[in-house]
Amino acid sequence: MDETDRGTNAVDSSRRGVRNARRIAVLTAGGDAPGMNAAIRAVVRTASGAGLEVLGAQRGFEGLIYGNFEPLPNRSVSNIIQHGGTILETSRTPEFSTEAGRSRSAENLRYRGVRGLIVMGGDGSLAAARAFVTDTGMRVMFIPATIDNDVPSTDYSIGFDTAVNTALEAIDRIRDTAFASDRLFFVEVMGRDSGFIALAVAIGGGAESVIVPEIPFDLDEMCRRIEDGQLRGKRSSIIVVSEGPRTGGASKIANAVTERLGMQSRLVVLGHIQRGGCTRAGRRAAVVANRRGARADRGGPVR
Repeated sequence: MDETDRGTNAVDSSRRGVRNARRIAVLTAGGDAPGMNAAIRAVVRTASGAGLEVLGAQRGFEGLIYGNFEPLPNRSVSNIIQHGGTILETSRTPEFSTEAGRSRSAENLRYRGVRGLIVMGGDGSLAAARAFVTDTGMRVMFIPATIDNDVPSTDYSIGFDTAVNTALEAIDRIRDTAFASDRLFFVEVMGRDSGFIALAVAIGGGAESVIVPEIPFDLDEMCRRIEDGQLRGKRSSIIVVSEGPRTGGASKIANAVTERLGMQSRLVVLGHIQRGGCTRAGRRAAVVANRRGARADRGGPVR
């Protein structure tokens, strides 16, 4: 089967009578986030109650380009609300950044009678969705779903709360061993160009310092604070660092501090464990995801 025909068999039967159907599509793009499945479920269940059919685009915008869709009836989203990741899968799709890719995506949607698209993702997915609307005139609703919490005008994006709680659990355990061994720990969290996770984890975990990409840091000042803490009797310190080239990463900073102060230090990179797992904090993320998924179906604000 040619790549351009991937996934088309899954919706062959749904094409009959497509002109009379009230149909929307949903996709998850960019990095996955805990709570995406809850939002997908809310979209499907709310749409069903409104008499709409839902198609799921597989692997984000890639599914739009290659016509890789699958019908999402009510039963397809049973027992997914507690699971991390996304049942629709996700990917980075450079082809969607071209006019040709977006035009082809719109053709695939219109061919299947899709009248509206719901996109879940972060700031990159939001920019892609805006370009899609500008080029094609398709109706698109966007649901902020990213652990980075980097979507403008959004207090908490889907996945952020869970990622912070996951990192805080690690910080609590690290502090135990840091105190026992009189060591300095550098903990690298995800975020890259957004320091929200690092800042929330540092405040919630009582870290001595935090380094985020938005604010230049002073190595001399940080070393002075660590030394002052030792003089006051502190037996350990934890420094939280956002990943990425703008901060230089925790490894580079840890090496510089160790060389300057001569202290024993350890590096912990939490990495992708912040993306996985079920939603946290009393199902708060699941509640947020459900509300935003339902509002997107109704055309309401999803902040």
